[in-house]
Amino acid sequence: MASHRRPKQPSRTRVTVLTATAAAAVALSSQAAQADPHQSKKDVKSEVDKLYGEAEQATEKYNGVKEQQEKLQKEVDDLQDKVARGQGELNQLRKGLGAVASGQYRSGSIDPSVQLFLSGDPDSYLEKAATLDQLSGKQADQLKTIADKQRRLAQERAEAASKIEDLSETRKALGDKKDEIKGKLGKAQELLNKMTAKERAAMQAEEDRANRSNSRVNLGDDVPASQRGAAALSAAQSKIGSPYVWGATGPSSFDCSGLTSWAYQQAGQSLPRTSQAQASAGTQISSQSALKPGDLVLFYSDLHHIGLYAGNGQVLHAPKPGANVRYESINNMPFMYGVRV
Repeated sequence: MASHRRPKQPSRTRVTVLTATAAAAVALSSQAAQADPHQSKKDVKSEVDKLYGEAEQATEKYNGVKEQQEKLQKEVDDLQDKVARGQGELNQLRKGLGAVASGQYRSGSIDPSVQLFLSGDPDSYLEKAATLDQLSGKQADQLKTIADKQRRLAQERAEAASKIEDLSETRKALGDKKDEIKGKLGKAQELLNKMTAKERAAMQAEEDRANRSNSRVNLGDDVPASQRGAAALSAAQSKIGSPYVWGATGPSSFDCSGLTSWAYQQAGQSLPRTSQAQASAGTQISSQSALKPGDLVLFYSDLHHIGLYAGNGQVLHAPKPGANVRYESINNMPFMYGVRV
């Protein structure tokens, strides 16, 4: 039997998740401008870190908008399918009533009320209640069913049109946020490009040392928050060394909330996509001393960064563009609170 499922509209180009390097790529050359002599390497690093922080703030907003876009797209698809199925059902109902009318016509006794209905709007027709007296009970029920179906279809079409408009606005917001992230990363790369080769090498060496320090981290013997928390932490630990990529949710690269949501998914627990939403995924823990391995840890006043508490004052997280998943001291960032999922 032929399906009434409406073919999906061709999807727009999907938002491609770009690596921080690709998003901000600016070719290095021997002719690159030298840094401002009054701006030290420390100042440049501070400004780059500030831009990376702003890019991460924008990334979490991007993640939220992207999640909203995916939800709206599903709602639109479901509504369009529902309308298509409803139209098919309506066509069958009309066909059945038409068969009744055809039989009456062949016998020379077509009911004027049926004839009127088939040539006009059922809603208007049904308002003339007195006319229903001319119909058999079965015909009246058929007409009412068709009229109700038409009203529902009109409502569903209007709802689908509204959702499509919302989806269009969300896509624009997504594009704007993507441009903002690329702009921040681009500015950071421009600053890095103005440094001397020696300064860039020294900065990269610092980053490499931070990435290698994981093998020397003492996590202590803290008891995990729960069996599920322990499983989530174990999953995240298996991804140490994976690169930070904005908008990424694994399994080979992550942003901060992408890592925590992926880790808990491996433990059988679904988490919201963004750090701000994950902040409400469990019981809030205000004291660092009360944290246990597997707890979520939120940083910064707007909660735009999140990681997993690993024990002994260490947090496991996807830090920033250009860095890998690694342990760091919980005191390296402004701690807000923990969450026990």
